[in-house]
Amino acid sequence: MRWQAQALDALDEGALPGLARIPGLLRSVRTPDFAGVTFHEVRARSVLNKVPEASRLPFRWTINPYRGCSHACVYCLAGDTPVLMSDGRQKPLAEIRVGDTVIGTERTGRRRQYRPTDVHAHWSTTKPAVQLVLEDGTTFVASPDHRFLTTRGWQPVAELTLADQFVGASALRHLPRHARRRKIAGSTVTSEPGLRVVSIGPVGPEREMYDITTGTGDFIANGVVSHNCFARGTHSWLELDTGTGFDSEIVVKVNAPDVVSRELGRASWTREHVALGTNTDPYQRAEGRYRLMPGIIGALAVSGTPFSILTKGTLLRRDLPLLTRVAREVEVGLAVSVAIYDEQLHERLEPGAPSPRARLALVREIRDAGFDCGVLLAPVLPHLTDSIEHLEAAVSELAAAGATSVTPIPLHLRPGAREWFMAWLSRERPDLIGAYEDLYGRGAYVRASYGDVLAARLKPLLERYGLDRSARGQARGLAAGEDEEHDSAGVRPAGEQLTLM
Repeated sequence: MRWQAQALDALDEGALPGLARIPGLLRSVRTPDFAGVTFHEVRARSVLNKVPEASRLPFRWTINPYRGCSHACVYCLAGDTPVLMSDGRQKPLAEIRVGDTVIGTERTGRRRQYRPTDVHAHWSTTKPAVQLVLEDGTTFVASPDHRFLTTRGWQPVAELTLADQFVGASALRHLPRHARRRKIAGSTVTSEPGLRVVSIGPVGPEREMYDITTGTGDFIANGVVSHNCFARGTHSWLELDTGTGFDSEIVVKVNAPDVVSRELGRASWTREHVALGTNTDPYQRAEGRYRLMPGIIGALAVSGTPFSILTKGTLLRRDLPLLTRVAREVEVGLAVSVAIYDEQLHERLEPGAPSPRARLALVREIRDAGFDCGVLLAPVLPHLTDSIEHLEAAVSELAAAGATSVTPIPLHLRPGAREWFMAWLSRERPDLIGAYEDLYGRGAYVRASYGDVLAARLKPLLERYGLDRSARGQARGLAAGEDEEHDSAGVRPAGEQLTLM
């Protein structure tokens, strides 16, 4: 379908949140290729951005052709799906509003309990539909990527089997409202008889579906526990939806190559190093459609400006021939961000991003093209991906792929990221809540002492595999948010980790 035909009327008040407040908006576009994502095409006045003087980053200039990232997923249900409210009512999902209080769940010790939670975001999209029928007759219409809690953990609809048993309390639907309210508060979540999946199948063409973001990361849909999208505190300056805006409302600076060329052509430009990928990934999925990077790379090369690119997007391989050519004229640094080597953990935390295997393959291709390739082991998750066994598996595979350096960056928990990560942790690993509260307190950075521990584990591994770049100083400094030069690409993204965290 032609994108022009998908353009939305930017003057239609209320058509999409924040439209009137996006500077330079040309149009907003939806396409079946990116279900659940809206691209706001803007004509930017400036693309070459100066890093604030207060920043301690080792570069002063950056370019980000996109704001937001389409690597993430969106989960959806039919609009008539009943959602359990905190007062015992059931309300259709389509009618839920930001500020409503619904029932979600949280882990307390070994148990999961129902508790009230606020709705932070609500949106709709058009997606393929799958119908699920449970043994007790409960029916759902959901997108293939929507996730429900089963007795074997969170499962996307596309991977459910007829042996799966949902978790929840469908019997609550048949109680009077006052009884539901009294029975649900603080009670333990269980799996009742009748919640086994007995039928799964497509239900015709795409249809409009809905989802919400809650404080607990879930809600009770038609009696069972339903996952929802993570809330991240981004896009607030545009007054876009802060729950899903980062991955479903992508601002595209469609004139970025022309603007960069003009800005770099000024007599005052001194050809300082420019870093790409310090805020959002320049090789996210949208780049496959908009193809902004070749023009930006060309403009940098023509002006004689050295630059570096940090990405986790395998689309970079498309531009390797171009990068090889321009590297004869200017200094080019390339780095890949790799966070998780446990494929199952990756699916739970970065469901829409390229897999670790795909990123390892990208490292090999970068090296085959003749470039050094620094790898950011970022973020390292305390007590989840920082064991000696896990780190050795990661370092050995990176070395085998040809990485020329490895820089560890412990997890940062900034406002927005902190809320959803801690909610995820409380559901998936409640035994670690106390440890994380001790490591992070109320701040975004892990305690500096953790950097010492991480460096002690990594140093012998990096030395053994020839990837040592003063690991102790890097890990300790990045843990505390201190200044440290690192990696062959000259990129220090301590301010942004280019992951869902």
